[in-house]
Amino acid sequence: MALTATTIRKMAETSLPEQDLFIVDVAVSDSAVRPKITVLADGEQGITIDQCATISRRINKQIEEMLGEEELSYVLEVSSPGLDFPLTQPQQFNRNIGRNLKLRLQNDTEKTGKLEEVTETGLNLLEEVKQKGKKATYVPVQIPFGEIVKANVVISFK
Repeated sequence: MALTATTIRKMAETSLPEQDLFIVDVAVSDSAVRPKITVLADGEQGITIDQCATISRRINKQIEEMLGEEELSYVLEVSSPGLDFPLTQPQQFNRNIGRNLKLRLQNDTEKTGKLEEVTETGLNLLEEVKQKGKKATYVPVQIPFGEIVKANVVISFK
């Protein structure tokens, strides 16, 4: 049986040690010799190294049970998504209320602003509107999840 991202995602979801944890992304490289499996997990309060290690051990055990006697060499990496990784899950948006986000939308436009609220259907953003020679103004906008192609936290060093 092949190690696919779908198979690994199912294993990862059953390997979560805490109720508030969730899987953000799963990737499996194409290498037939030694595939690299990457699992990104997060939690409402973040995720610890110990929680990542628990998930890793549990996934390893499930892979061994699935493959049985079959020998397969692979690399398994379980970690949290970094600040530069796009937000993909509603729970991630909840953790970032009050932060500035940069969104790319379906119509290829970008919006930047402060995340005010996360609803069941989308985001309420206080969009920063810049006009040449004038001070930026802030306009409340509602953006449905279906319109968002990519969402990143804007990192500020102020």
